[in-house]
Amino acid sequence: MKPRRGNARTVGLIAILTATCVATNYLMIGFVNVKFMDLIVFCSGFRFGSLIGGLVGFLTWLVYGTINPYGFSFPILLATSIGESMYGIVGGLLGGLKLPEGGVGRLWFMDARFAFIGFILTFIYDLFTNIVTGLVVGMPLTVVLLAGIPFALLHELSNTVFFFVGASPLLVALRRLTLGGLDPPHLMKG
Repeated sequence: MKPRRGNARTVGLIAILTATCVATNYLMIGFVNVKFMDLIVFCSGFRFGSLIGGLVGFLTWLVYGTINPYGFSFPILLATSIGESMYGIVGGLLGGLKLPEGGVGRLWFMDARFAFIGFILTFIYDLFTNIVTGLVVGMPLTVVLLAGIPFALLHELSNTVFFFVGASPLLVALRRLTLGGLDPPHLMKG
């Protein structure tokens, strides 16, 4: 059976996006809970569909969480991998939103929507991963959630800014990068 060219491109795309997320995580390791990863995962889902976005998110945490200077815990790794895939899955579900034509400056309304989406997704991610962490380490959930507020706020506010400033330009770049190459899965013909 002859391998399909689209499958190889899809695997390559997932690998490149995952590597980009992991690389930017290590570049920003000194900034706790401030990472470009969530934005990249969301945009991969938005541009290429929920499956690709979800895989990029899951694989990113699988690599980054396993080779992490802060340590390793399998239940927490599983929770962060599942939580991160949520960004890509939701991005894919929202991928049908039509981006307004025009320059990045004309996209402010869409950018505000991306910022809101980024904040909500990050709130859900932080709540989920903090609950799992509390259960794993055996701390009362109220203590874990209260202690996590400063880190969660930093994560949520930084993602709100990153999604507001970066979602539209990243989506435009992904579209230009893949023109004539890989179309989103729902546009690929068998």
